[in-house]
Amino acid sequence: MTAHGREAASADGGRSAEEERAAEEERAVDQALALVGHQPRAGHRPPEGPGETPPKPTPSSPVSPPSPVSPPSPVSPPSPSPSSSAAAADSASAGPESRPEPGLTPSSPARSAPTPGATPPSSPTPVVPPLAAPASTADSASSRPHGASSADRPASSPHAHRTGATAWHAARALAERLGRAAPLTAHRLPMDRALGHVLAEAVVALTDLPSFDTSAMDGWAVAGPGPWTVKEGEGLLAGRGPTEPLPDGQALRIATGARLPADATAVIRSEHAHCDEARRLLYAGREVVQGQDIRPRGQECRSGDELLPAGTVVTPPVLGLAAAAGYDALVAVPRPRVDVLVLGDELLTAGLPHDGLIRDALGPMLAPWLRALGAEVAEPRRLGDEAGALRHALVSSDADLILTTGGTAAGPVDHVHPVLAEIGADLLVDGVAVRPGHPMLLARLAEGGPCLVGLPGNPLAAVSGLLTLAEPLLRGIAGRPTQDRYRAPVRQEVHGHPHDTRLIPVLHREDSVVPLHYNGPAMLRGIAAADGLAVVPPGGVRSGTEVEILDLPWASASPWTEGCFT
Repeated sequence: MTAHGREAASADGGRSAEEERAAEEERAVDQALALVGHQPRAGHRPPEGPGETPPKPTPSSPVSPPSPVSPPSPVSPPSPSPSSSAAAADSASAGPESRPEPGLTPSSPARSAPTPGATPPSSPTPVVPPLAAPASTADSASSRPHGASSADRPASSPHAHRTGATAWHAARALAERLGRAAPLTAHRLPMDRALGHVLAEAVVALTDLPSFDTSAMDGWAVAGPGPWTVKEGEGLLAGRGPTEPLPDGQALRIATGARLPADATAVIRSEHAHCDEARRLLYAGREVVQGQDIRPRGQECRSGDELLPAGTVVTPPVLGLAAAAGYDALVAVPRPRVDVLVLGDELLTAGLPHDGLIRDALGPMLAPWLRALGAEVAEPRRLGDEAGALRHALVSSDADLILTTGGTAAGPVDHVHPVLAEIGADLLVDGVAVRPGHPMLLARLAEGGPCLVGLPGNPLAAVSGLLTLAEPLLRGIAGRPTQDRYRAPVRQEVHGHPHDTRLIPVLHREDSVVPLHYNGPAMLRGIAAADGLAVVPPGGVRSGTEVEILDLPWASASPWTEGCFT
């Protein structure tokens, strides 16, 4: 249906379709996580003590696969692929990424039962979620588990059946919930190291704030009605201990933040008072109200009040509040650790492109972007197009997440799928119905190993994969709250893909967003000027239509966030 046709539909019908699609995607995500043996996050492990970091627990063991006699009902497959003529049109309009690629299904089908006579595994094998249409009977041999032995694996290429793609919203939801499936760990961090981490425990006030009655202004502490006799002495300064009670009818100089003397009833600001030095009398220039310009004890909080919940990102004001409440350290979730593997023999790290070689744009971009999302990122490793190097890097990584760039298609040197199959990884998402970035993937390596997000090699397509899979996955691993979704109207008509979601760089202008040019899969000129990405549904939208917006990390950046980029 075209954008105009969708808008002409009734409001009730639109909501019904939207709810039905959301429910279907939710069922797909639930079944995917259940089948690979993930359980809901049960909470963090308490810290062992100051300065001690408990080891990160291994993920829970996978659930036993369903009985071959009564397999689980497969999730409804995505809509059938368009006709060959429509696919050709899509390819022409959307660039090289839209060309159909032979290979694995976007999400591998459920693992098949053991073949007769084969030796059964000694332990339950994780089941891959059937998020895509099941392979035909003739092609069933290629749906064998990635971890099967070479004898069990079919001789044909593992790229045999990439017949569809996971819906964009479903892929994003699966990534976040996969991240939240592993139990949180926690460690105690001194205040100067906690910035940017996520609280694993709530911050509870250890004292009243303020902890005693204080003056909110420079001026005079007075007791009772005036005029007041000025009491001799230097006055009250901040940081001094308790003083004698202030008798009724007397006044005493006081500084901001100083402890109020007992029996004082108000503070008169210096500019609102007149002191007759000769008679040593103080007069108020306006009416004095009891309790004015006094911060009473416990005005901000009482001891034991929860000030910040678990899951709060530690910002500079959070540090200040925690310090005021009596904290010397905070219990926080460790930053997710990320390895970035840059694939491709054609990439240069310096100088101008030449002789078919191009500059690597993703290596310099991904590490600071991931740090802005709260991750700890090792220096990107450039592996070229070498399957052996990729295999070694994957099996030796101790990161929480591995990002690869390029190699996710089915070309002669695209090694990501074959290597994942060889090391027994569970392929959870293999292709997403989004442009650019369609050939992205999400996998979980062998039990206890990290997750992997395979990004396409084209720069803007890689950004799409980063925001679709890596960002929500990291949010889950770090225990960050779910990002609030919001919508904004676009200022002009935006053409959409016939069947897939489109992510378009936009710039906020007043109460709307402006789509930017140079938004092809290989281009970064548009995203470099953008502060968000518009989520454009299939078919496109008219000018003035509200669309979902994905904020970029620097869209609302304050100066303190610069540390996250270095």
